[in-house]
Amino acid sequence: MNNLKLALIGKDVSKSQSGIIHKFILQKFGCDCDFEYLSVSNENFFDETTRLLDSFDGFSVTIPYKQEIINRLDEICGDAVDFNAVNTVVCASKKGYNTDGVGLLLMLKTAGVCLKGKKALILGAGGAGSSAALVFKKQGADVYLYRRNQQELEKTCAFLGVNKATEFEKGGYDIVLNATGVGMHESVGVSPVGAGTFRGAKLAIDLIYYPFESEFLRLARGAGLRVLNGAPMLFYQAYFADCIYLGKEPSELEAKEFYADYLNAQS
Repeated sequence: MNNLKLALIGKDVSKSQSGIIHKFILQKFGCDCDFEYLSVSNENFFDETTRLLDSFDGFSVTIPYKQEIINRLDEICGDAVDFNAVNTVVCASKKGYNTDGVGLLLMLKTAGVCLKGKKALILGAGGAGSSAALVFKKQGADVYLYRRNQQELEKTCAFLGVNKATEFEKGGYDIVLNATGVGMHESVGVSPVGAGTFRGAKLAIDLIYYPFESEFLRLARGAGLRVLNGAPMLFYQAYFADCIYLGKEPSELEAKEFYADYLNAQS
């Protein structure tokens, strides 16, 4: 049985289930892994990624380093180029990939969500938000993106070819997606928007998976919206990442079967 040495690096990964998920998927593939969680500051990011690149098989990258990691790599591939963000690193080749987009898309397809012709507000324009914006755009949605830093927002919207959101508190969107990270860790119980943003919407999606119902989703549910949290996306992006590590051809059907087995194992 192959044994991979993997890790997750981010600002705060203390609540992450990533290692459990990767171990489950890899065992399905007849492999195993040692998994390390790394919560690191900006000051320690360079040293820790150097250690990972030198001695690990691969690692996942989460908030807020999905764009910063690009400077440490020799090449970025596929969706990572389009999104300008990396969530999966293969250490031997120092190549970066992004499986957030395919993970999100499979979650939406499985939930029966059609994006074509929908007006969508995406909150947050970091790695996850940029990935979501481009997925929505490619699926035919009219995308409006928001982040607090207006200068960075202008650059990201121009890079992705999407609209800048203004006065979003008034609502008027079909779908509202939170990719800010507000609502987890020290901000549990906080929503990045008020209830007015959900006016007229039918669906709210939070990429946060812990807590299961964030304040953002609680407000949306209270406004009568259908709600989705990010747990399936987390699993699917890990599945696609593990396929990259192992050089396997991914299968959406297999990914969904694995996720169903994972949920059964957790119950």
